[in-house]
Amino acid sequence: MSKLAVAGATGRLGRHVVDVLAERGHQVVPMSRASGVDIITGQGLAEALAGVELIIDVASWHASEQEAATEFFRTSARNLHEYGRKAGVAQITMASIIGVDLATAGFLAAKKAHEELLLSGPLPVRILRAAQFHEFVGQLLDWRQGDVAYLPALPAQLVACRTVAEELVDLATALDAPGAPIPEIAGPRKETLAKAAALLGARRDIKVVGVDGSGMPDAEIAANGGFLPSPHAKLAGPTFQEWLDTQP
Repeated sequence: MSKLAVAGATGRLGRHVVDVLAERGHQVVPMSRASGVDIITGQGLAEALAGVELIIDVASWHASEQEAATEFFRTSARNLHEYGRKAGVAQITMASIIGVDLATAGFLAAKKAHEELLLSGPLPVRILRAAQFHEFVGQLLDWRQGDVAYLPALPAQLVACRTVAEELVDLATALDAPGAPIPEIAGPRKETLAKAAALLGARRDIKVVGVDGSGMPDAEIAANGGFLPSPHAKLAGPTFQEWLDTQP
């Protein structure tokens, strides 16, 4: 069993990564500001990485603005490489998003830069690109203005955070590095964000109206399926409806 550090351990995906690692018997070092570790300022990072063999990076910026998100990823990538190299870390594995290689604006473009920044560092890096999370749908509803949520009727292949966490841990702990293309994980069924949100909205008594998404960054790419999984992607359940049925 290995000793792994998880950057972003208290986040939407990070909590599941920590759970999966612990269930599989690995020694886990959760890294977040809540635990006194800041991957941006470097506070507590050297101490946290002492004796760590592998880093899983699922830390994320809290907003969609491209410049701020890119700066966050630039700093976090530099610090994880610098402190990780000094600590003798063997490898970094990061979670990314399907289709980032096509992105030209917004948060996806920042994640594209994140991949490039991590890959340019001294430590070996493995990347898993995931579809949008089931859990992201609730966040979209939380962002609404008023009693109606106007959400893009754009194609998606939503996947559960737990499913992504399991695949990410598999990738991080595999003996052999994957070859090209970059591995992807997505849900089992193509749907639209608006229709998925309508299922959740019915539970919350929120009306959801599907719109064309033209105001979103790279909406045309999304409408043409640019952010759907590639033929080589691994597809794994549950569907959004199955996942929703398990939620309190």
